Amino acid sequence: MTVHLEVAEGVGTLRLDRPPMNALNVAVQDRIREIAEEFTRREDVRAVILYGGEKVFAAGADIKEMQGMDHTAMVLRSRVLQDCLTTVARIPKPVVAAVTGYALGGGCELALCADYRIAAEDAKIGQPEIQLGLIPGAGGTQRLARLIGPSKAKDLIFTGRMVKADEALSLGLVDRVVPAGDVYTEAHAWAARLAKGPAIALRAAKESIDAGLESDIETGLAVERSWFASLFATEDRERGMRSFVEEGPGKAKFV
Repeated sequence: MTVHLEVAEGVGTLRLDRPPMNALNVAVQDRIREIAEEFTRREDVRAVILYGGEKVFAAGADIKEMQGMDHTAMVLRSRVLQDCLTTVARIPKPVVAAVTGYALGGGCELALCADYRIAAEDAKIGQPEIQLGLIPGAGGTQRLARLIGPSKAKDLIFTGRMVKADEALSLGLVDRVVPAGDVYTEAHAWAARLAKGPAIALRAAKESIDAGLESDIETGLAVERSWFASLFATEDRERGMRSFVEEGPGKAKFV
């Protein structure tokens, strides 16, 4: 199996396992989508980690496989590719990418689907598609620009250059940089902490933020307003407010 699914203590891990570089061929893409859909459905999965192993996150698409595709084939496949990663981005739970080694092309685009990115000190990240006479095709032109701003995204996409972890941090492309051996442990700690939180409120927060980024502020405010009111019908809201009144802030337990 080229992509593994693991679940422990409320945290689901999607782990790529296609040596040597975790190239995202068609089979890997389809499996990523299947696992993302399963994580979305499963109530025992309350937070998710995207991980490629200790040596590499994912060095991009399978170029040899893509070379054999003509225009007609790619017209069909490109939508499937985008849908695959969009399924990851829309997992209604906190998602963290644990980035080791290279996260290039489709690997970078997969990391962009996470809500939070923790990178190894020696990680290298980029969108090198321009060097193949292409552009990012799995959401990179859209998610990267929304994350770090259009001018910085254009610099990375126009040049195809890789950035090291420290520059990625300064750009806002990753959120934390840690020693390589600590990447998964730190990602798991982030996910495990949120897995103990109020699941519906976390979903509401994620969907409200993402909806606002994808639309105008009035639409975003309407989504927020709807979710805010809806949360008053949840057990987690009752539990959280009761704990606040009786025990003080920050002591509520939701699991």
